[in-house]
Amino acid sequence: MGIFTRFRDIVSSNINAMLDKAEHPEKLINLMIREMEDTLVEIKASCAGVMANSKKIQRQMEESSFRAKKWEDKAELAVSKSRDDLAREALVEKRRFSELASSLERELTEHNALIDQYQADIQQLEDKLRSAREKQRILVQRHNHARNKKRAQEEIRRIDSADAVVKFEEMENRIERMEAEADLVNMARKPALDADFEQLMVDEDIEKELQKLKASMSGGAE
Repeated sequence: MGIFTRFRDIVSSNINAMLDKAEHPEKLINLMIREMEDTLVEIKASCAGVMANSKKIQRQMEESSFRAKKWEDKAELAVSKSRDDLAREALVEKRRFSELASSLERELTEHNALIDQYQADIQQLEDKLRSAREKQRILVQRHNHARNKKRAQEEIRRIDSADAVVKFEEMENRIERMEAEADLVNMARKPALDADFEQLMVDEDIEKELQKLKASMSGGAE
């Protein structure tokens, strides 16, 4: 495919429509950008070549015009010296260089027009390339967003899965059992402690009664 055929295909393409229909839009936009960059390099190289030729033609045209003027001066000199034969030859040379200068001028005009067209094509292609790169940036953002969203959804599904629910229930049951066992320990400790204090009180009452009995018996004996 020639450079200009590719250029026409690129600038006339509807990037949005092509991406909407593409099965892998990211791959397609990458290929499109690479094609645009390659085409842009070729067009710039062609434009540079035409500009170099234009400068060369400009120099040749100026040289031909200079020579035509020189032969005109020589013809005038020959006429002033009554040398019509030399004047005729000088005028022939003047005409030859004048015609060459005119031809080069026309060629230079064509080259300059071609340069203008190249520069317009380059501008148009650079605009298209900027648009494609913006599309690429948006696609990358959408891809990253979709990937992160998918990862989050997978994590949510993993947490909500039956295994996870069972594990959470087992953990909850285990904690409830530990709390119940702690309550039982506290409940068992409290009655035992109360019994100890009650026994102390019983023992004290018995001791008082024993002392009273001893005192009574001691008094009776006397």
